[in-house]
Amino acid sequence: MAVMVLHHARCFDGAASAAVFAEFYRAKIDPKAEFIFRPKMHARGDPFEDADFDAEVVACLDFRYTKRGDLDWYFDHHASAFQLPGERAHFDADDSGTKFHDPKAPCCATYMAGILGMRWGFDTSPYEELLRWAQIIDTASFENPQIPVAMEEPAMQLAAFIQSADDPRDIERFIADLVRVPFAELCRAPYVRGIVAERQRTHAHDCERIAAVSKVESGVLEYDLLAEAPRVLSHFIPYAQHPEVDYVVGVYPHADGDLRLTIGYNPWHPAEARAHDLAKLCEAHGGGGHPFVAGCSFPHGETERCRAAQRAMLEILRADA
Repeated sequence: MAVMVLHHARCFDGAASAAVFAEFYRAKIDPKAEFIFRPKMHARGDPFEDADFDAEVVACLDFRYTKRGDLDWYFDHHASAFQLPGERAHFDADDSGTKFHDPKAPCCATYMAGILGMRWGFDTSPYEELLRWAQIIDTASFENPQIPVAMEEPAMQLAAFIQSADDPRDIERFIADLVRVPFAELCRAPYVRGIVAERQRTHAHDCERIAAVSKVESGVLEYDLLAEAPRVLSHFIPYAQHPEVDYVVGVYPHADGDLRLTIGYNPWHPAEARAHDLAKLCEAHGGGGHPFVAGCSFPHGETERCRAAQRAMLEILRADA
């Protein structure tokens, strides 16, 4: 039986969720199942395609909901999971017992693992390291911003890999290896090491560029790299360089070909001091995410619309300063 696993693209939590779900499905549902892992990127409107459902079983993990009738399994924790008309009502009316959503869950992988353990008796203890790091990375629960920016921890190098990898075969291999190969060994695998080494080189340049173009006003940092080459960018760089800021709003061209706006609340500041739901700010521009970190995508060429969204968010955040 073919099982399509739709998972949040370029996301360690999404990859971890896919890896653990596949192990669960083999152990508790069908030991002979064959898996197709298909990364999904957020987009305006309906991000799903007919090809996403070209399998006997379809699971969607750490990504937006869809009311298409052929979605069999669903686990997510994004506040912006339901964006199109009728999706929330469709989810609420579902009685399959295989679709779950909790915007208060810290990350999808640990949320899903808890449910699989309680409802299906699936033992997730062999994946303790993977689940622990999925939650640390997705919640930015690092001791300081230098840890994710330095990229020295094996887990951070694996996160850099999944953020940068483009070859579907490498991504599928990586998802399988996450539950079979120790992190310290996996980050040295040639297919992983080559991508990570290149990412580390470009990352050093990104640190220099953000330091050069950042503007801080009223506790909010902004940067604009839209005139530069497309890239995969670490969103922790501004916090390492300016630990005093409350919010960061940046725009840049992504390696996937679109323009990205990223907005975040400083993970090292008191959570109760956050005054805005950043997911809702982004939903107004076709994006979404979490209350503390979110983003939007814009088609290549719509530079002014991307910058206009950034200006609107900066105005809202700085008005409370």
